[in-house]
Amino acid sequence: MKVLLASLNAKYIHTNLAMRYLEKSVCNVLDNNDSIQTREFTINNSLDYIMTEIYDHNPNVLCFSCYIWNMEMIDYITKHIKKIMPEVTIVLGGPEVSFGTDILMKENDSIDIVVIGEGENVFKNLILALKNNEDYSLIKSIAFRARGEVVFTKAQKQLPSMDSIPFPYENETLDPDKIVYYESSRGCPYNCQYCLSSSMSGVRFLPIERVKREIKYFIDQEVRQVKFVDRTFNAKKSYAMEIMKFILENHKGKTNFHFEVTADLMDDETLHFLSKVPVGLFQFEIGVQSTNEKTLEIIDRNVDFERLSNVVMKISEGKNIHQHLDLIVGLPEEDYFSFRESFDDVFELRPEKLQIGFLKLLKGSGLRSNALEHGYVYSDNPPYEVMETKWLSYGEVIRLKGIEEMVETYWNSGLFIDSIEVIINNFYSSSFKFFEDLWKYWKSNGYHHISHSKNKLYQIITEFYIYSRFDKIEVFKEVLKLDFLKNIKTSSLPKIFDKVQIDDFKNRCHVFLQDTDNVEKYLPFYKNMTAKQIIKQVHFEPFKADVTKLCAVGYDMDKIKEESIIVLFDYKVQSKALEDSKYHKVNFE
Repeated sequence: MKVLLASLNAKYIHTNLAMRYLEKSVCNVLDNNDSIQTREFTINNSLDYIMTEIYDHNPNVLCFSCYIWNMEMIDYITKHIKKIMPEVTIVLGGPEVSFGTDILMKENDSIDIVVIGEGENVFKNLILALKNNEDYSLIKSIAFRARGEVVFTKAQKQLPSMDSIPFPYENETLDPDKIVYYESSRGCPYNCQYCLSSSMSGVRFLPIERVKREIKYFIDQEVRQVKFVDRTFNAKKSYAMEIMKFILENHKGKTNFHFEVTADLMDDETLHFLSKVPVGLFQFEIGVQSTNEKTLEIIDRNVDFERLSNVVMKISEGKNIHQHLDLIVGLPEEDYFSFRESFDDVFELRPEKLQIGFLKLLKGSGLRSNALEHGYVYSDNPPYEVMETKWLSYGEVIRLKGIEEMVETYWNSGLFIDSIEVIINNFYSSSFKFFEDLWKYWKSNGYHHISHSKNKLYQIITEFYIYSRFDKIEVFKEVLKLDFLKNIKTSSLPKIFDKVQIDDFKNRCHVFLQDTDNVEKYLPFYKNMTAKQIIKQVHFEPFKADVTKLCAVGYDMDKIKEESIIVLFDYKVQSKALEDSKYHKVNFE
C-alpha cells in the first residue's frame, strides 16, 4: 500500500507540522511492502502541477491536512483527482474539516474519510485497517461513507499523552531558510470566543527534558527560526522559563525563537531574565485584540491592559526582543471609533509590528455559533472573513483594510520609523488618524492599484507631507534620508533627497578610517581591517540637519538643528531583528 501525505502550505518558507506528526506515527507500523511519503506544496503552486505530482506518486491512500488557507484548493483537487484515480482512498484531517464534517462530505463526495480532532493515534489505526483491508467503523473520531450516508464513529474520549506524540522532525535535515514550526504544549488556558481553542479545555505539556532535546536538535542544525505554535507559551511560568533558560544556555547565535505569549502574565523575575538575553534570540507575539472592555467581556478574554502595557514597554527598554502586537477588526461592540481607540492605545506602545487582523468566523468557534446575534455578514468560503457587523459597515471594514495596508507598508516594514514618529509627534494627536489620512491620500492618487518600489514609497510619503502642508519640509526630507540609509546601503540616493556637496569628500572618508582611534571608537568590529576594506562595508553621508538626536528631542521638529553634519552608517550589526544598521555623527576635523 502506498500512502501519500500532502500539504498545501501558505508560503514556501513554512513547514507543515501535522503532516510530519502523521508520517512519524505511521512509519513504524508499515512493512517493507508499504510506503508512506510526504509532499509539501504551497497555495501558490498551480492546481495542474499539484495534480500531476499526485498522479505521478500513484498512491492508494491520499491524505490532506486542511486549513482555512488551503481548503478551497483541496476541495478542487480531491474532486478532480477522484475522476482520474477513482480507486484512491481520500482522507482529510485538520481544523477546517473537524467541524461541519457532515456538510463537507455531502458537498464533496470524493472525500472518503475524515479524521476529526487530534489525529496521530486515529490515523495510525486507520492506516493499519486500510492496509489489512479491515473494518474501520470501530475506529474512534472519524467520519466515513456507508451506503450513501455519512457515518460518524464515537469521539475519542482520551486524547493521546503528549509523550506518545512523535518528534516530527526526527532524522530530518532541516532547510535553514524555512520556518520550523514546533509545539511544546497543546490547548489553551483561555476561552476566547473567536478561537478554536474555545472548543476544547485544558493544556497538556510535553515532558520538559524531551523539549530540551528537541530544541537542541534545532540549534545544532542552525535553523533560522523556530516558531512555537503553543497557544499561550507562558501559560505555565516555570515551564516557559526553563525552556527559555535552556535556549539561552545553548544557543549559537544562529536561531531565533518565536513565542505567542500573554504579556500580563509576566512577572518581575521573567522581565529581569528577558532583559539579559542577546538581541534577536527571542521574538514575542502578543494578542491584545481590543482594549474595549465590553468587547473583551463578550469574547471572554481577560486582559489587564495596564499590566500588558507596562510589560511591553519594559521589554522594549532592553532593545533586544522583537515584539508583535495583534488587534482584530470586527469583534462584538467594536465600531469604527472604538477600534480607533484600541489602535491608538496599542500603537502608543510602539511595537516593532502592529498586526491588524480581520475577524474570521472559524468553524467550531463561539462567535460563529452566535453570528446572528452579532449581525455578522461573512464570506461563505474559507477563511470566512467578516464583511460587516452590527457595529461596522462594509465600507468601514474596507477603509480599515486600507489603513492596515498603510501600517504594513510604512510601519511594519521598519523602513520609515523616524519619519512616521516625526509626523505623528508634530502634527497628530492620534496615530490612527495619521494612517487614515495617509490611506485617503494613497487611494485618491490611485496608488492602491499597483505595487511600488521602495524608492517610490519614499517619494509618496514626501508627497503626502507636502500635500498636508506640514512645515519644515527640508528638515523632514533629511529625516527621511536617515530612514532610507539606515535600511538600505547605497551611494545612489533617490532624487527626492538633496545631495550635500563636500569638497574632497571621498578622500576625507578614507582619511577618517585610517585613524585607528576613529575605528576603535565607532567601528570596533573592523579594527583589524584596512580603510580600503572598511569603506566597502560602511557609508558616509552629509546631512543638512542634525537628525542623529531625533529620539533625544522627542522628534520635535523645532528642536532639530539645521546644521551641516556627517553621519557614518555601519551595516554590520549583531542581529538584524531590531535594526539594519547603527549610525554615528562624526567629525572630519
